[in-house]
Amino acid sequence: MSLKRISGSLFALALLLCLVAAGLAAGSRRNDRPWMDRGLSPDARARLVVQAMTEPEKIQLLSSTSVNPDQPLPLAGLIRGIDRLGIPAIKETNAGLGIAIPFRNGHHNTADEATALPSGLAIAATWSPDLAYAAGSLIGSEARAKGLNVVLGGAANLARDPRNGRNFEYAGEDPLLTGSIVGEAIRGIGDRHVISTMKHFAVNDQETNRSNLNAVIEPAALRESDLLAFEIANQRGHPGAVMCSYNRVNGTPACENDWLLNRILRKEWGFDGWVMSDWGAVHSTARAAQAGLDQQSGVEWDGARYFGEALAASVKDGAVPGRQVDEMAQRVLRSLFAAGVVDDKTPATLADSSRDAQLAQHLAERGIVLLKNSAGLLPLAPDIAHVAVIGGHADIGVMSGGGSSQVIPAGGPALQIPAPAAATWTVFDPSSPLNALAAKRPQAHVDYASGDDLKTAAALARTADVAIVFATKWEAEGHDSGDLSLPADEDALIDSVAAANPKTIVVLETGNPVRMPWKDKVAGILEAWYPGQGGGEAIANILVGNTEPAGRLPITFPAGDAQLPRPEIPGYTSSPGNPIDVDYREGAAVGYKWFDARRIAPLFPFGFGLSYTSFAFHDLSVTRSEVPSVSFTVTNTGLRRGSAVPQLYAWAPGADGQVTQRLVGWRRVDLAPGQTERVDIEVPPLLLAGFDAERDRWQLSETAYPIAIGASAGDTPLTASLPVAPRELPP
Repeated sequence: MSLKRISGSLFALALLLCLVAAGLAAGSRRNDRPWMDRGLSPDARARLVVQAMTEPEKIQLLSSTSVNPDQPLPLAGLIRGIDRLGIPAIKETNAGLGIAIPFRNGHHNTADEATALPSGLAIAATWSPDLAYAAGSLIGSEARAKGLNVVLGGAANLARDPRNGRNFEYAGEDPLLTGSIVGEAIRGIGDRHVISTMKHFAVNDQETNRSNLNAVIEPAALRESDLLAFEIANQRGHPGAVMCSYNRVNGTPACENDWLLNRILRKEWGFDGWVMSDWGAVHSTARAAQAGLDQQSGVEWDGARYFGEALAASVKDGAVPGRQVDEMAQRVLRSLFAAGVVDDKTPATLADSSRDAQLAQHLAERGIVLLKNSAGLLPLAPDIAHVAVIGGHADIGVMSGGGSSQVIPAGGPALQIPAPAAATWTVFDPSSPLNALAAKRPQAHVDYASGDDLKTAAALARTADVAIVFATKWEAEGHDSGDLSLPADEDALIDSVAAANPKTIVVLETGNPVRMPWKDKVAGILEAWYPGQGGGEAIANILVGNTEPAGRLPITFPAGDAQLPRPEIPGYTSSPGNPIDVDYREGAAVGYKWFDARRIAPLFPFGFGLSYTSFAFHDLSVTRSEVPSVSFTVTNTGLRRGSAVPQLYAWAPGADGQVTQRLVGWRRVDLAPGQTERVDIEVPPLLLAGFDAERDRWQLSETAYPIAIGASAGDTPLTASLPVAPRELPP
């Protein structure tokens, strides 16, 4: 035998021995750690780990710390791993609109930067669950690339008050739209082996005095509104964790609320993950644990470690059964296994930043809403010679919302301005609308004025063919706006510019609806929300017509504060520490339902949005079955390709007997000029039902429900009657 052949044989033998040894070692590990068998269910694997844990190890899983200076990135919450069991550390980060690493003493490191997505309202304005999923997938991918495994996203609170400082993080005022958009974002995160929360459970619908607020609302009305949004998001997204909120609900703190956490979330909806508190929302040990809370988040925020030694003492004295702690730990572990966090510990490769930037811009473009376009001024004609751009720091970037969702954008902030709230900053993302517009209209002369001086701004507008005013209003976690007005002298600026040039377009960068006393004086209005790090390019593409304005409002724009259920925000002018009751007497009639029931005409209705083309809806028919459906035709009657968003509404009685308008379905339809498409929409019976609190059942009480198809909640020309068999629905 040749030396070469002998050498090859020895190598093969050595390789075989290595493989055998590796197999034996793997088998040994499986025997030592049977929970590492991926063939078992997440529940079975979690139970096996709990059986192998000591009591201190179980309790270790049940509280996180916000003080983690030894970590490469500042974390919202950290739970140390248990190496002997193969359980990784739980690393929690804020991530509603992208990975939100907090500024370090006003500064940041390059590693802190992430893709800054448009606001939640902007994503909801796309009316596209597919795009919401893509946004979630991006967040999940970037989280894994940074070594993070829990993102504190999935905000499904309804926009009950259009002055709420956190509405920009949310998905609007309707349960179906909110649940669909948020649920798909949660699912997108989870598909990247990262756990997403669903928050803030529940009725965390204003920031004013949120820690001392008691939300007063009839349980049935709550089921038909806020909780319905969470229910839909839970069904679609399957979050690994739920974050309970600061406020009380009908007198009981949300994080001690057995009705919310055990009865509805777990027993009725089948949620099998863990419940974590919001940071600073825990008030007790035994009461909270028995009511369904599993994790105290950021113990430093509460001033006491309720789920540390105090929990161990409660087990010892019998206030908390030992099996309760086992169940709490098991729920945490179950989510870690279900999401793949335990099996897939290796950080993902860095995401394609250019692809992520393109998605951020695409989301902004699809979410921008055209509210007014007199005489077809938009898109801007190619032969326009002189454009005046005024205000909003449009020469530098676009505004973002503040608070725990604040993302440090790729490349760092373009501008940071001290904000009204103490120790915070208003951050502008680095995407200049001025520069983007100038690049897309190189033949035009594009000038800029800051808008600080009204006379200078008006003089520039007077010389231009078109004037574009950028108006901004900063919103942030922790405080609400006192009213719906634009801040400072922005209304006066728009008045001055419009008086100087009737061809004035207003671009709004806001986190909420705003009043528009100048609406009839300007030729065009775009709602761009907080458009993220590609916002300047997105706005410019809409203005010049490279992209159609495809967004539709996910929230009603009132004409003024007097139209709201509460013209003044409860507690806004009182001491922040005083307990207050907020009486949600409107019940399930949130947003457009309130306006419809009282025949109030808003400034712009829910679902509204213009296009650069036109559409017609016709030939509505209905089909009766277990899940009823409607069918109708959509035709592009204009001269450009565009997207229609036909919306299906029904009028159905709630538990209180009041008939309210309800969004029960919609479709996005992309059509070429003259193209026609037949659209079918199924109507889940749950969306027509009222909740019977005494029987604890959803009830279809009518034999037929009035329905209508239209372009918004205020424009529903096609009408019919939808036949339904009256019956109870399982909870």
